Amino acid sequence: METSEPSSSQSPTQESELQHAASIPQRPNNNGPFSFTPDELMTLIDPKSPEQLGLFGGLEGILAGIHADPVKGLTTSGHAPLQSVVEDGQEKPVVTPAVKMGDIDTTVVSFADREEYFGRNVLPKRKPKSIFQLMWDALQEKILILLLIAAIVSIGLGFYEDYGTDHPPETRVREDFSVYTTPHAKISWVEGVAILVAVLIVVLVGSLNDYQKEAQFRKLNAKKEDREVKVIRNGETVLVSVFDIVVGDVLHLEPGDVVAADGIFLGGHNLKCDESAINGETDAIKKVTYEEMRRLEEIEAASHKEEGKIQTNHEGIEVIQEARHGLHGIDPFIISGSKVLEGVGTYVVTGVGVNSFHGRTMMSLRTEAGDTPLQVKLNYLAEQIAKLGSLAALLMLIILFIRYFVTFKNGTPPTSKIIQSLVQIFISAVTVVVVAVPEGLPLAVTLALAFATTRMLKDNNLVRVLAACETMGNATTVCSDKTGTLTQNRMTVVAGTLGINTRFIADVPEGDTNPRASIPINRHAVPMSQLTNNVPSTVGRLLHEAIAINSSAFESEDDKGVLSFIGSKTEVALLDFSKKIGGPDYRELRDSSPVVHLYPFSSERKSMATIVQMAPNLFRLHAKGASEIIMKRCDKTLQITSSPEAGSSLSEKDRTSELTQIELSGDLQTQVHKTIISYATQSLRTIGIAYRDFESWPPAGVELTEDGEVPFSAVAESGLTLIGVVGIEDPLREGVPEAVLACQRAGVFVRMVTGDNILTAKSIATQCGIYTQGGIIMEGPKFRVLAQDEMDAVIPRLQVLARSSPEDKKILVGRLKALGEIVAVTGDGTNDGPALKMSDVGFSMGIAGTEVAKEASAIILMDDNFSSIVRAILWGRAVNDAVKKFLQFQLTVNVTAVILTLVTAVVSENQKPVLSAVQLLWINLIMDTLAALALATDPPSLDLLDRQPEPRTAPLINFTMWKMILGQAILQLTITFVMEYAGMSILNYNKVPADKQDVGSLIIEYRRQKLKTMVFNTFVFLQIFNEINCRRLDNHLNIFSGIHKNNYFMVIFVIMVLFQFLIIHFGGAAFETERLDGIQWLICILLGMLSIPVGVIIRLIPEEIFGPLKNWVNRPSEPSGGVPNFAPVMTPEVGRATSIPMSVASGRGSVVGSSSNSLPPNTTDAAVAWNSAIYKVRTELQVFKALRGGRLKDPNATDFHVAAGAMIPSLVATSVGTGFASRTGQSESGSASPRSNTISRQNTPLAPKP
Repeated sequence: METSEPSSSQSPTQESELQHAASIPQRPNNNGPFSFTPDELMTLIDPKSPEQLGLFGGLEGILAGIHADPVKGLTTSGHAPLQSVVEDGQEKPVVTPAVKMGDIDTTVVSFADREEYFGRNVLPKRKPKSIFQLMWDALQEKILILLLIAAIVSIGLGFYEDYGTDHPPETRVREDFSVYTTPHAKISWVEGVAILVAVLIVVLVGSLNDYQKEAQFRKLNAKKEDREVKVIRNGETVLVSVFDIVVGDVLHLEPGDVVAADGIFLGGHNLKCDESAINGETDAIKKVTYEEMRRLEEIEAASHKEEGKIQTNHEGIEVIQEARHGLHGIDPFIISGSKVLEGVGTYVVTGVGVNSFHGRTMMSLRTEAGDTPLQVKLNYLAEQIAKLGSLAALLMLIILFIRYFVTFKNGTPPTSKIIQSLVQIFISAVTVVVVAVPEGLPLAVTLALAFATTRMLKDNNLVRVLAACETMGNATTVCSDKTGTLTQNRMTVVAGTLGINTRFIADVPEGDTNPRASIPINRHAVPMSQLTNNVPSTVGRLLHEAIAINSSAFESEDDKGVLSFIGSKTEVALLDFSKKIGGPDYRELRDSSPVVHLYPFSSERKSMATIVQMAPNLFRLHAKGASEIIMKRCDKTLQITSSPEAGSSLSEKDRTSELTQIELSGDLQTQVHKTIISYATQSLRTIGIAYRDFESWPPAGVELTEDGEVPFSAVAESGLTLIGVVGIEDPLREGVPEAVLACQRAGVFVRMVTGDNILTAKSIATQCGIYTQGGIIMEGPKFRVLAQDEMDAVIPRLQVLARSSPEDKKILVGRLKALGEIVAVTGDGTNDGPALKMSDVGFSMGIAGTEVAKEASAIILMDDNFSSIVRAILWGRAVNDAVKKFLQFQLTVNVTAVILTLVTAVVSENQKPVLSAVQLLWINLIMDTLAALALATDPPSLDLLDRQPEPRTAPLINFTMWKMILGQAILQLTITFVMEYAGMSILNYNKVPADKQDVGSLIIEYRRQKLKTMVFNTFVFLQIFNEINCRRLDNHLNIFSGIHKNNYFMVIFVIMVLFQFLIIHFGGAAFETERLDGIQWLICILLGMLSIPVGVIIRLIPEEIFGPLKNWVNRPSEPSGGVPNFAPVMTPEVGRATSIPMSVASGRGSVVGSSSNSLPPNTTDAAVAWNSAIYKVRTELQVFKALRGGRLKDPNATDFHVAAGAMIPSLVATSVGTGFASRTGQSESGSASPRSNTISRQNTPLAPKP
């Protein structure tokens, strides 16, 4: 904005505007008529910068620079007049801005200019991928590309064979031995077309599923985003669409509002915002004007006298303490996405849409996800299969070429005949490649995921990213929020004491026992629902008045029309308590007693008070606050008559008795103090409630302040009467302890990451079962300053991270992933976005979650319940198992078919395999598609939680699977080879009737064709029955377990048998089959059923006899990264409920036991969280050993003790310097392995003893 000397023609308004603009620092103007760019205004908000606001000329400079009037708002000149919110005759709700400025002419810039330079308050819609884009993405799979190439080659060669070569008519014989002639069937191209159809099915199923999931997510977020907010325009308060807010607008803020745009506070009364979803700050942030904040900072700076003092930091180093003049929990900045808790006010908008904090956060989350562990393994498998298939095809090609060219010794055939023969050989080789590639594998994965994600929605898991489902199955750790996920995110009164010893505890469902009842102080406590019957009505009325009157919370309907209280969590808990025990409506109580004076809550006083007029000469002060503070201000307490027996009600006389007070003497004060301590040890937040009566207001003899007000200290810091103390907490969600136990049983390490203090976090974590003996609880500020090796040492036993910031959560997730963990993270706030995005599987909350959290997550918990995560683990493991079951089934087919094709084509005189290409396609494709659907639809069972998760480095096919694959392949090859090469003799098909000797060769050829049909039919039934066999991946014998629950499997089994019957009877020339009679069908089915008993035999073969071979097959691949490669430790009889699951890169075998004081002799580094001092000493020893030429390791060295002794001062210094502290409860012998040959372990006795 350019400034110039005001001329005589300028209006007073223009002169005033120029004067304010003069305070703005002069710099190049790149934003048209405005003095600031969107990026410059964003520097005020992210991060919050009062200093930058000062450089911009304070609030007045901002208002002048964006042409905004704090009193009248923007002027809608040229626009249709907006209807005022306030109707005629009503009082206008006016919030006077703290900034007193002359009128600013806001019409010098139009609304179009504001939208052009600062943008609209909408985010650009993420253009959803069309179905064709999703299909193109699905086509990028390596297996599909390989199939497409094979299909194109197969179609080309098929057309050449059918139409490029001559095929004379074929002479055949019927069942009655009559002869007929038929032309050659031109069906060689069918194979390639069928492969293309298969690829199309895979692509369509995958892309349609992705499209459906994205549409479901959009539907979830389809809650009405277009809401109306109160805006001052033309000096009137009007309702405007949130999308029409522009920079320079002045908006009203009221309790319950979600802030629609960034801005700077103009003025108001006691405005507090909840920014926990944005920055993790658990306390409400009070909003003050910039000028007020400057004044408070000056007071703070004057009272802060620590500058220049020498203090010790966290590393034990003496440093000069810097001055700290910042104010905590107070600022003038209004952040989009935050929520107004209490108070009212106005603010001027400085950032909208993509230029606001909320908008930028949302835009930063629009990234693409990477491959999941299963995808990586399947891609690798596809490459290996393609290589093996190509190798087999090349070998076959070479052998067949040699066999063919050897025949040239008897004479060279015509050129056309040579070409035809070479093409036939090439077709056979391509067939081997096609057979080797598992065409049904991509479809199996897609079907399994599609089925699982559809069913998971019924279990309150909306899967946004399809691949997250299978990833969750092998999650090794879950980092969970506390508030809203493990707990209900609703503070609740769970215990309390009225007077001295009238105690009550929360009700529990019938049949359950309240764990608090066993605590000594609650021995005679009554259930909360019976409290009203156990205290005089006057006490009950006083309690309800104290709660309702001394509160600013109110009741309102939510989006679903459900009534709930809105306000500070403590006040909401108290009002809920009052309502739950049958108290009068809070509005009636407030209306019955007019408020005379209000002392709002402040962190300095740790309390609040409200004075109401009860009668002409009776004024009552109600106070509440931190219980220990309230107790010190009380000199009396209520004397309450309790019922003589627990569970019985008071007599009518006692119920109607008057209020009586007794002196809060030393003994009684001690008793109240013990009550507070008892509640605190239960990690309850204790609130004291008290009152005091006055005959007049202001009270007689009280000296008023300069403002004519009664000072708080004169009336509320002494002389109070204690009504009682209540304990509140955020209770656990139902089923959370059981869900945590289920996770631990499944080998999933559950960690709590919360912004709460360490005592509350420990209490909730203990109740959940997350915190166990031997675990570590750490605070975020301490965790984030750890060195990387210290962090890696602590993380395996870290169970609770308290007082953590979003950055701490992100650091933890990053280190866990670097250590080889598969990490799931829960989050509901905007601040959780980075950690959710970084994790392998991000869970957001469907009810309480912000839009940012949902956008960053892969799975949305529709009920916000941790228990739903267990269902996600179950379904994830079911998906992984489904893929493995199908892989076991598919590879059996592939191994058998490749060997069959290779051997029979080489042995055959005309280079033709035993099974035709179309027959192989039916076996390999159509049957596999149906098998994939059958095996993918097995519902998860709870026994899936009885095994450990598989690490990323685990092989896709383990030894047990290979044993079954090869065992079944040997069976199938044996049966097929015997039928192919000895079947004519066994079935006596070589004999020709004496009267048919003239067509004997045709009859034998016809019978050979029948035998080939039997071979094909038997091979198919071997696969059909092997599908049942593949329902189990382990060595358990009951393969029919739960089969009756899977209707899909039963139906598909029948369909496959029916299809096979139709092919044999009606396949004819296309499938090269002949009809079979009853005996032949029986032979095929009985031979096929051998898959099941042979499967039992294979499972009974002990795997231990294979020894090193099994270890080699099951070996994990090398982990990547520069972190310690901890080896897994296997210890028997691990008690999952009371132990700490171990975090290792290549296996999750054991835990640190909770009962033993020493570790087993074979314990390695994986089992203990060793201190960084040991790590650094080990490094020094390795360097020292290298310099000494290895003499330390030489067992024959006579001066070893001298060399080691020379190192002692250095070792001790290093240990002290790195903060070494030995772990308690562990003996020397338990700290190292006697068989260990590492120098660092041999020297562990040098460490100081506990």
